[in-house]
Amino acid sequence: MSAVQDRPVVTVVDLCNLTGVSEATIRRDISTLHMQQKLRRVRGGAEAITPPQVVGLAGRPFVINETLNISEKQAIARAAVELCEDGDSIIINGGTTTFQMVHPLANRRMQIFTNSFPIAEHLLKHSKNTIMLSGGAIYREQNIILSPFDNDVTRNFYAKRMFMGAQGLGPIGLMEADPLLIQAEQKLIGQADELVVLVDSSKFDQRSSLVLCQLDRITTVITDDGISDKAATMLEFAEINLIVAHTGAAQEDETASQPSQQLKTQ
Repeated sequence: MSAVQDRPVVTVVDLCNLTGVSEATIRRDISTLHMQQKLRRVRGGAEAITPPQVVGLAGRPFVINETLNISEKQAIARAAVELCEDGDSIIINGGTTTFQMVHPLANRRMQIFTNSFPIAEHLLKHSKNTIMLSGGAIYREQNIILSPFDNDVTRNFYAKRMFMGAQGLGPIGLMEADPLLIQAEQKLIGQADELVVLVDSSKFDQRSSLVLCQLDRITTVITDDGISDKAATMLEFAEINLIVAHTGAAQEDETASQPSQQLKTQ
């Protein structure tokens, strides 16, 4: 019901991806909710009885993504923060993997620009980093702030590195699910010297119809130790620095008094 309310039409495939259940189950639930007049059944999916005034972004919501591959995301985020030094200016794009950077960033002193409302909120409460937020509308599903205007505050911030996730990563480049995300993220990428991509190993098997940037724009990829030899070879051929964060090391760090991230670089 939440997915239906957040966009004009939601497909059966979308709902399967959101819930992890079969198409048959989704179709039965749509029929039941249609009979209860809680939504309207349409060919291939469902729509809200009262369509939303603000259209949501394509892709899984933040609250669902943050429950997936948690230990891998924590390890990747720790490795990402290891690249930073106090005094650096960095950009952190919104996402559930980049959100995990907020915990190791708590003891840092940096200039941080983000388009993520939860990242900004957490760092403001739990760190002394200087935080700058982008302007625009807050998209609740992804907890991200996006502006359709070219002359927003993004153009006034320079960063040594930009940290971002993605829906998929393959030979054609970095992929995202929504045109508005592509537009906003391309502006951010243009403001950083280096692009550091944070993706768990499952993202190498995912694809999208929208390409955010080609591989030659990426400086570093940080992933977990589930990365395949094929994916590692692809990054090596593209001359991208690969950092493999070991999830076991990240879990040990949770109980250590002075955490140290183990990295394997290829």
